[in-house]
Amino acid sequence: MAASAPISKMIYVGPFVHSRSLTELEIGENGAIGVDENGIIRFVERDFHEGFEKLMAYVEENKDEWVHAKVVKIEGNGFFFPGFIDTHVHAPQHPNTGLFGKTTLLDWLKKYTFPMESSFSSLPRAHRVYQNFVSRTLSHGTTTCSYFATIHVPATNALADICLKRGQRAFVGRVCMNSDLSPEYYRDESVESSVRDSKASIDYIRSIDPNGEIVKPIVTPRFSPSCTPDCLSAMGKLAQETDTHIQTHISENKGEIALVQELFPSSKSYADVYDTHGLLTPKTILAHAVHLSPQERKIILARKSKISHCPASNTAITSGCAPIRELLNEGHTIGLGTDISGGFHPSILENVRQAIWVSRHLAITTNDSAKLSTEEALYLATRGGAAVVGLEEKVGGFEVGKEWDAQMIQLGEVKQEGNEDGIFEEGPVDVFGWESWAERVEKWVYSGDDRNTVAVWVRGRLVHNTSRYTGAEGTAAP
Repeated sequence: MAASAPISKMIYVGPFVHSRSLTELEIGENGAIGVDENGIIRFVERDFHEGFEKLMAYVEENKDEWVHAKVVKIEGNGFFFPGFIDTHVHAPQHPNTGLFGKTTLLDWLKKYTFPMESSFSSLPRAHRVYQNFVSRTLSHGTTTCSYFATIHVPATNALADICLKRGQRAFVGRVCMNSDLSPEYYRDESVESSVRDSKASIDYIRSIDPNGEIVKPIVTPRFSPSCTPDCLSAMGKLAQETDTHIQTHISENKGEIALVQELFPSSKSYADVYDTHGLLTPKTILAHAVHLSPQERKIILARKSKISHCPASNTAITSGCAPIRELLNEGHTIGLGTDISGGFHPSILENVRQAIWVSRHLAITTNDSAKLSTEEALYLATRGGAAVVGLEEKVGGFEVGKEWDAQMIQLGEVKQEGNEDGIFEEGPVDVFGWESWAERVEKWVYSGDDRNTVAVWVRGRLVHNTSRYTGAEGTAAP
């Protein structure tokens, strides 16, 4: 069954921050956001500078249906921020996070990835890893993930079950791979079995969440070298027949691109391989896109396919620096992905930083126009990611009608006498009190981590909290 809705209306009181546009953050220093029993935002008030009691009087006078709502109020240096959206992540690779050594992409697959993923034929092992990873990503404020699973139907279905139970939005895909590039011990037996097993997972996921409110299936050909031409075509047809999203990789690594040219000699490019097999659609998520040619960019834009930028992974495996500024200028829809375990960290906030660093490294060899700002990187982590997975009308910001996917961020406060005992229970971000709210957000972006994320909600349901979250403060009126 779908994740349960909150049992009562809620009013979230305190500062809130979200992207108004690609280049502009809105910081509501004295906000109040009303969320109904179904997790839908029903009002957003921005100017209650006269305090909590004034807000309660306002609610009692003007919003009769909210007088008995429960209230969550932020104290100190806290603020509400939209939940992060991870547009590309390999859940079964979680145990390998941080293990990439001196390998490049294709070597890394053979040494680390395929052995780990193949072990998910053991359902207890899959449960252990997936339960831990969903909890881990939620703890970092990630409310939506687009997950690659493995070729195993039971384990893939288990991931969907876990996401639904925990309340994390997820696109869950059984990985398709039937070519000789994959080892004999870990590949689909045939095109027919790949279609059959993928359809089985699609049907199962839709049976446990028929309206796709929390979990949705996604067709997942690993990448073109891992699939035969017939398999790619079959996956494109399956996605069309089942009206399903598609996720795969593209132009991550120069060696990979050369392999694609070798395996598909009649194709004009890597993007053309997907296009001619029916896999470039408005519901397609293409991970990496580091080395796209101008013509490939035009094809992707014309097909309205989306891009997942995975900066930490691209650096870790030395794949290259994706020219995100150029792609944004051309009109591409882009979000961020952790790409665990090519990426070394399950946090989208970490990848916000990495996206900025990658753009600055690129600027060193090109020009300053390649740089991404803090505001732009946060947009990619929220509204951009929402558009990549087709949820831009539901999540990514705080507007009336959107669903309450949010995280409560709490920053530290430096005492007048300092921290003489050397204990920092409030996380790594120190606020002295003279910083503006914009500066506090900047400090969080560049220094924060999961210790600053004290509570997380999806569709109004509390799905993660720490001991620093005190919960509802009471009701708006007796």
